Amino acid sequence: MNIKHLLLTAFGSFFLLTSCGTQKVQTKTITKVVRDTIFINPKTEKPEIARFAKLDDFKVNTNYFPATGQDERVRHLVLHYTSMDQEPSLRVLSTREVSAHYVIGDSYDDDIYAIVDETKRAWHAGASKWKTLDNINFSSIGIEIVNKSNDNKYGGIDFLPYPEHQFKKVASLTKDIVDRYKIEPTNVIGHSDIAPGRKHDPGPTFPWKRLYTEYGVGAWYENYDKDYYLTLYPYDTNSYAFISQFQKDLNKYGYNITATGTWDDQTKKVIQAFQYHFRPENYSGLIDAETWAILQALNKKYSK
Repeated sequence: MNIKHLLLTAFGSFFLLTSCGTQKVQTKTITKVVRDTIFINPKTEKPEIARFAKLDDFKVNTNYFPATGQDERVRHLVLHYTSMDQEPSLRVLSTREVSAHYVIGDSYDDDIYAIVDETKRAWHAGASKWKTLDNINFSSIGIEIVNKSNDNKYGGIDFLPYPEHQFKKVASLTKDIVDRYKIEPTNVIGHSDIAPGRKHDPGPTFPWKRLYTEYGVGAWYENYDKDYYLTLYPYDTNSYAFISQFQKDLNKYGYNITATGTWDDQTKKVIQAFQYHFRPENYSGLIDAETWAILQALNKKYSK
């Protein structure tokens, strides 16, 4: 090798190193399957990836794969807001011990950021419960939406709107996930639904109704059912019987609440979470005819 060739090689290496120092590190895509196996699912007739042991001294036989008795890990879809701008949101969710499967930014582009493989458990829900399951991280896909809603100096929260271009990204992604995993409408939920009082996202400004009416994602009540139940709202709402039944109705829909028969703090937090989702015009955490009627209409539609 001559001197000129050595100099060119050294210069090229230097240029490559300095370039890497100024550019975002790109994830390398490996096309060769090292451990996983691609197969055609006889139920869906679609290609899927399965992971099995690879042994040196024995053969793992897949002639009877897949078994009928199985289901998807994913049963829930949980929506959040980040309370931060896009860049710090992506940095925190990708480099610290908190994460989500997807991050949807607020910039005008076509990007939806994949942070965690859907087959893996992301750390987005924390202490949580919905229906009979707790620790919803194990059974969910989490979507973080860049939105700077945050606490204010008066002890409340300034809830900010979700721009149209961002909502369309959320809608498209949630529709795809719900369709692929056959997620039940009542299992499309917000962080506040599974952790009332502790969490408030995605907040009352998130357009849950539009997600349902325009994309068929999530749950919503029928207006004629709500109007019917409004006529049945009782005058006495402070009796043990009414309060305990209302708490049982909230629990029936999915919320983690104990029937105590009193308007206690846990009940106020759960009512507020319910109102964030289904009655965003008033999220005081206090019972009223509209809130009661909406819950009855939802249970009629979804809770058999």
